[in-house]
Amino acid sequence: MIRWVLRRWVTKFEREFNYDARYMRDMIEASPRAAWLFARATAIGQFRRDLPVEAWFAAGITAVRAEDCGPCTQLAVTMAERAGVSPAVLRAVLTDDAGAMPPDVALVWKFTRATLAHDAAADEYREAIVKRWGERALVSVAFAMTAARLYPTVKYALGHGKACMRIVVDGRPITFDHGRVPAPADVA
Repeated sequence: MIRWVLRRWVTKFEREFNYDARYMRDMIEASPRAAWLFARATAIGQFRRDLPVEAWFAAGITAVRAEDCGPCTQLAVTMAERAGVSPAVLRAVLTDDAGAMPPDVALVWKFTRATLAHDAAADEYREAIVKRWGERALVSVAFAMTAARLYPTVKYALGHGKACMRIVVDGRPITFDHGRVPAPADVA
């Protein structure tokens, strides 16, 4: 029974987002409990408190790019578009154009990149996030980053990683450096 429910959920998700979730189907077949636990673990990515939606999506998209340069990044962009994030902001985040980002988005983008690079500059950005929005916003950013990286990591581990693909924003393909993990000097 649980397999049937999980399969239906995956089918609905695939249709809604035009996304290939075969890795989830494999997980369901191997162990419905594992699939259920994975879904519960990734639910942390739904936590957003005291943080603007554009900044929250910037954290997730920046983090997913470090792990994936294809379907998971497109999925994050599609979800951001549906949540009302402007195409201009999405393009700026994807092309690493901090100057084109609103200040809130740029702050979270810089923090995310510095954190992923294990750069000490993350401390300064963390303090600025807490000062601007508070501790719950910082937790929101941390969870967005963590959840975004879970999906592609599990996908690749289960043999469903994809080669790079073109990402589409507002119906137009965008060119950017897929999956690039930033060097500390690149973050500022």
